[in-house]
Amino acid sequence: MDLIKLRPFIPSGEDYPQAKRFFEDLGFQKMYSDSGLTIFRLDEQEFYLQNFHNEEFQSNFMVELLVPDLDEWWTNIQNNIQNKNYPIKVKEPTEYPWGKREIHLIDPSGVCWHIAESK
Repeated sequence: MDLIKLRPFIPSGEDYPQAKRFFEDLGFQKMYSDSGLTIFRLDEQEFYLQNFHNEEFQSNFMVELLVPDLDEWWTNIQNNIQNKNYPIKVKEPTEYPWGKREIHLIDPSGVCWHIAESK
């Protein structure tokens, strides 16, 4: 069996237009968008942003994003996200006991993104 790509469906929360702006500001390119679904891409990685709101699901959903340069992502978040008043929570790069250095970012819908340095 072979695998080509895994594309998660990320819920937008209550404000779908705001979620789309957030991911564009984070650096993802919008490949397609309609009233129910947006496809985002960065390099070869893609995900679907679904116009869907379920607070219990969103607050229990997590995604790991492995990146080659965590400090570059932290600078991008500080320069392009934090000053735009998105309803997010973000924790600076931290070394965790499980051996990864990560940024924890809770997006506008409540999804927790573990942005981790690839080793």
